[in-house]
Amino acid sequence: MSVSAIIPAYNEEKHIGQVLAAVKRVEEIDDIVVVSDGSTDRTAEIAYGFDGVRVIQLPQNMGKGYAMKVGLDNAWASIVLFLDADLVGLEPHHVRALLLPVYHGAADMVLGVFCSGRSMTDLAQRLTPFLTGQRAVKRWVLDMLSDDVWNTGYGIEMALTRCVRKWDLKVIEVPLYGVTHAMKEEKMGVVRGMAERLKMYWEIAKQLRV
Repeated sequence: MSVSAIIPAYNEEKHIGQVLAAVKRVEEIDDIVVVSDGSTDRTAEIAYGFDGVRVIQLPQNMGKGYAMKVGLDNAWASIVLFLDADLVGLEPHHVRALLLPVYHGAADMVLGVFCSGRSMTDLAQRLTPFLTGQRAVKRWVLDMLSDDVWNTGYGIEMALTRCVRKWDLKVIEVPLYGVTHAMKEEKMGVVRGMAERLKMYWEIAKQLRV
């Protein structure tokens, strides 16, 4: 089976290189697509520096769900791996832990849950593992989704989870020990970061009401 890794990224020059370095070392991955979602920093430039990585640059920020769909439309593999671009501590064995249950037919979707990374992100994912951005999915599952699902911004993970529950697909969770991500307030500053966090909560809340 073939695997495409899709990494949506918005102004992630500090972290995208670390994520790509780990993904490039996973031999099961055949295709890597980075979607720079209107980034104004060096995100795309850094991604271009990795051999074999395809980079798609959106002219403006369209939201996480839209960027993921653009990546999907430009990927060809039978298994799709979604990873956030701001991960810290990601290693090849974490990526394989996400992939192998789907690769071997044990699950239709695998969710990666942070463990022993940072207390704040660990707690958030223990409470809401279905909101993780780290997941491996069979391509046919994603092809069944309507276009509306992808136009949900930060609500995309909740929308995906809702769909697979509706279809009663097999979903498992795997721990990603030592992995965490940068907080929005750390990346953008307190004011902008808090505004972006509130936007994220609002987009997720809208999917909870569907």
